[in-house]
Parts: sequence; structure tokens; C-alpha cells
Amino acid sequence: MKTAAVILAAGQGTRMKSALPKVLHQAAGLPLVAYPIRAARALNCDPVVVVVGHGADAVTAAARASWPQVRTALQKEQRGTADAVRCALGELGDADRVLILYGDCPLFTAATLGRLIARVEKARAALGVITAVMPDPTGYGRMVRNAAGLVVGIVEHKDCTDAQRTIREVNSGIYLVDRAFLVDALTRVGTGNSQREFYLTDIIRMAADKGAVADLPVPAEEMAGVNNRADLAGAEGVLWERNRRAALEAGASLRDPPSTFIESTVTVEGDVTLGHGVMLGGNTVVRAGARVDGPSVIIDSDVAAGAHVKSFSHLEGARVGARALVGPYARLRPEAVLEEEVHVGNFVEVKKATLRRGAKANHLSYLGDATVGEKSNVGAGTITCNYDGYGKYLTDIGRDVFIGSDSVLVAPLKIGDGAYVAAGSVVTDDVPANALALGRGRQVNKDGRAEQVRAEAKQRAGRK
Repeated sequence: MKTAAVILAAGQGTRMKSALPKVLHQAAGLPLVAYPIRAARALNCDPVVVVVGHGADAVTAAARASWPQVRTALQKEQRGTADAVRCALGELGDADRVLILYGDCPLFTAATLGRLIARVEKARAALGVITAVMPDPTGYGRMVRNAAGLVVGIVEHKDCTDAQRTIREVNSGIYLVDRAFLVDALTRVGTGNSQREFYLTDIIRMAADKGAVADLPVPAEEMAGVNNRADLAGAEGVLWERNRRAALEAGASLRDPPSTFIESTVTVEGDVTLGHGVMLGGNTVVRAGARVDGPSVIIDSDVAAGAHVKSFSHLEGARVGARALVGPYARLRPEAVLEEEVHVGNFVEVKKATLRRGAKANHLSYLGDATVGEKSNVGAGTITCNYDGYGKYLTDIGRDVFIGSDSVLVAPLKIGDGAYVAAGSVVTDDVPANALALGRGRQVNKDGRAEQVRAEAKQRAGRK
């Protein structure tokens, strides 16, 4: 059977106290709405329809960033969950059944949703629902069962009797529904409740009247939705722990798991070692055998096999080659490319620059808009002057070049293979291959002048 997914994401989320729509708040590197989209795609749901309302354009953009083929349906006025699903009916294509999810519930896994599908298929039920027993069910709709233990309905918290409020089994809001039944049931949902809204929960009673409702109990943790900032922090904590566990199960070593943070978009391969306080974010890949000491931050970067990123390094949009060494205290900015066995050491910043195999810049340097050839050495304190206030220019350093300490390389500039730049030089003209470049004034010593200079300095300072 073909399954469509409908994700309800039209609400504002006023309890977040934010101008940002609730489903766009980030948790472990992704907006909340991305999690149900990812789960639906893992189950091959097609189409995936996101019902938007508040902040519709922004929510649509975020949803399509998660999966470009996402469809959207607009709920112009928030009149309840049943009305939201009704808005999506025209986007369901030829699907036989509908999986209903929520944009503010990031913790339901594809594995759990797959179990719900299996449960419904086994029971041949028109509807399946996920439930959980909550220590404090306040705010949740309660599952109502008959004497035989079968689900016969759901009562929202505000509409519960005193007896019903003692029920601790609650409704997740996650349903798998036969499409034909859903279309018919939505025509019969009314507003006879305290909120005067169209409650989707009413279809549970209708399904029970037609036959058994298949229910799937799950751990309370997965049920947690996000209504406020505290909920968001709690959900994110669960996602961090899941991502740590996934890295460990993939064969990575985490020296201090509680201080390691891996976003949901990151790939960590086997035999990786992550130190204390490592943060991995964006589309980062840390490949087999790499080591990242902490605290370090790596975002949208690729760290190749056998590379070693030392403590207090910050990488963003960078590529680190096999067996390369980075840091400590190094910064690699976007489009920094370190090829195999490159060394970039302490307090070195690299931006939009490529260091070829075996090149070294071990101390206190800035390399921006540059290429550094194989086995070239950049001395401490060297900078590329790549910006004149109007444009950026390239510094092209050949292979086997030696750049002496405290050199200033003024772009546009080409330094040929095997050239040697003397320490302390300001280089403004191209240097031919195998040439020696000296861009500094000749030293002059004035014998006996030191005492005179000290005396003049004291006089200027008003000291005796």
C-alpha cells in the first residue's frame, strides 16, 4: 500500500515567546519540522505534505531544504487539527493511507513509525494510534478504553471528567489512517468541545465504531512535543544522546560522551576518536581513523582518514586531507583545503586557500586567497595581504618554497617553485623560481648610541 505523510506545522507556538515559528526552532542542528520529514522519507512515504500557516513562506523553505519534493498545504485560519488535515487532502496523490505527524514532535523515530504501520496491517484496522503512559499526563488527551481493553475514543484534557483525568495513558496525535475512511470521517468532525475547534481525535471514536483501533504503546520519551523553551531543551538533550549513541555504535570512541555534541546532520565513521568538548555540526564528515581533540568546533567540514585536529581549533567549511595535522588553536575558514600530510599549527588562520601535499604553516600566520605548493614552508608571522579595500587577490606560492618568518606577501603575487623569501621581507613583485627575495632595508649599527637613545627617551617622558 502507498503511504502519504501529512505533517501539521501551521501553528505559531506562542509559548515559545518568539517571532520565529515554533517548528523552525533548531534542535541538534535541524529545525524541528525537519525531523518528521526525515522519518517519513525513511519510510518511503510519498507524497510528504506539510500543512503551513503562521510563517508559511519560512516554514515552506525549511521543509524543502530538508527534502525538495515536499508538498505544502495552507491552513489560512487555525481551526484545529482536523481542519489542518482537511487542508492537505488535495495533495495526497494516489496514496492509500495517511501517516499523520507533527512538526513540533522531533523524537518519533522511523523505527517506531514502522512498527505502527506493521501493527495496523496485522490488525487490518482503519486507524492506528501511538500511545504512552505519562507520569504527569496534564495537557494530553486521554485514551479511553472499554471493558475489553480496546480503544474507543480520546478525550482532550480540557474536556475530561474528573475520573478521566486520572487516566495516565495519553494520545500522541500520531495516526496511520485509511485514506477513504479519513476523507469520510473528516466530513463528520464537529466543534462540540471547549475550544470550539475541529479535533482530529474525534476520528478515533468513529474508527472504533467501525471496528478495532490498532494502538502502539511507546516509551514516554518519544512522546515529548515542544511547546516552550524548556521542552525544546529537553528534546534537544534526547537528540544529542541519540547522536552520541549512534557514533559509538558506528565504532567511534568518545573520550567524554556528555561533553560531546554531534548534530543530526553529521557523519562519524568507525575508529574516530573525539575528545572532551568536541562539537560537530552541519554537514560535517569525520572519516575512519581521524582524531579530534577537544575542545574544538567543526562545522560543514570534511576531516579525512588519519587526520588529527588538535585542541581549541575551529573549522568551518574546510577540507582536511589524510594524515594532516591541524592546531592547536588553528582556524580554518570556508574554502580552506588542506591536502594530505599538511601541517597547520597554532594561531594559523586559513581562508579560501589550498595547501598542497606536505605544505606547512606551523605558527602565527594568515593565509587567505592563496595556494601553497607541495612541501613548501611558511614561517611564523607570515601573512598574505589579499585585500586592498576593494577586491581580493591571489597569492600563488609554488612547490618547495621557503617563506621566512614575519614576511608580508602583497597580492596579486606569484612565487615560483624552489624560491626563498628572506625573513622580515615585504614582497610586492613576483619571485622567479629558485630566486632569493629580500624585501627589507639593510641593517645599520650605530656604535655607542644606545645610551644616548635611552637618555632622550627619559627626557621625553619627564623622567630623570
